[in-house]
This record gives sequence, structure tokens and C-alpha cells, in this order.
Amino acid sequence: MDTVAPAPPEPDAPPRGPHVTLWLVRIVVTLHLLAVLCQPILAGLFLTGDVEAIEIHGLVGSIVGLLTIGTIAVAIAYVTGGRGRLWVLPVAVVLFLVEGFQIGIGYARTLQVHIPLGVAIVVTSVLLAIWAWSPSATRPRRSRS
Repeated sequence: MDTVAPAPPEPDAPPRGPHVTLWLVRIVVTLHLLAVLCQPILAGLFLTGDVEAIEIHGLVGSIVGLLTIGTIAVAIAYVTGGRGRLWVLPVAVVLFLVEGFQIGIGYARTLQVHIPLGVAIVVTSVLLAIWAWSPSATRPRRSRS
């Protein structure tokens, strides 16, 4: 009697990391960074006498906020569907809240808080963009075993 031996069990496939969702994070975070980097330039133009630059500064601030909402949206997809790093989502939410506060104190002309907070936003945005383009962003989070 011929018997067929059962096929050996296939090894567990390694967990897949984020692909499409990471590219979405990279795109939105990079656009956010570019908008954030415009802000000190526009503020400097205003301080050197270009009065219209402050209107553009306010508009770009609103665009930064919208891009941060986009960052939150793609971070949700990255964390849930793409199995990406968990910390990205709370960082995006905190960044959104800080930027909202930044917009408010900017319109209130509270420059002693607005300027240093702007520096912190720039630094955070740069670090987030560096991470998004680093190899560590491609690794999936570890599964709990």
C-alpha cells in the first residue's frame, strides 16, 4: 500500500512590515516638514519689513495643522494595517495638539512662547522625517508572544 507522507509544516512566515502605509507616512511627514520649515523663513521676512509675510505665515500654519491631521490618518493605517511602530500615532496626536496651541498663541502675539515652541515643532518634525526615511521605519513591530 502506497502512503503519502504528510507535507512538512511550513515555517511561520515572518511578520510583514509596513509598505504602502510607510510610504504614505513618508510623503505626509515630508510635506509637513517642508511646510514647518517655511514658518521661520516667513516670520523672518515679516521681522525684516515684509508685512504681507505674516498673512502667509498664518496660512501656512493652518496648512501645517491640516498636514498633521493627515499624519494622524496615515499613522493610524501604519500602526493598524501596516503593523508599524506604535509610538508614531501618539506622537502625531501630540504634535497636532501642540501645533493647535502654537496657532492660538501666534494669533495672540505671545511671542515669548510662540518662538521657542516653534523651534520645538521644527526639531520634532525634522526628527520624525529622519525616522520615517530610516531603515528602522520599515521593520514591523514585535508581536507579543
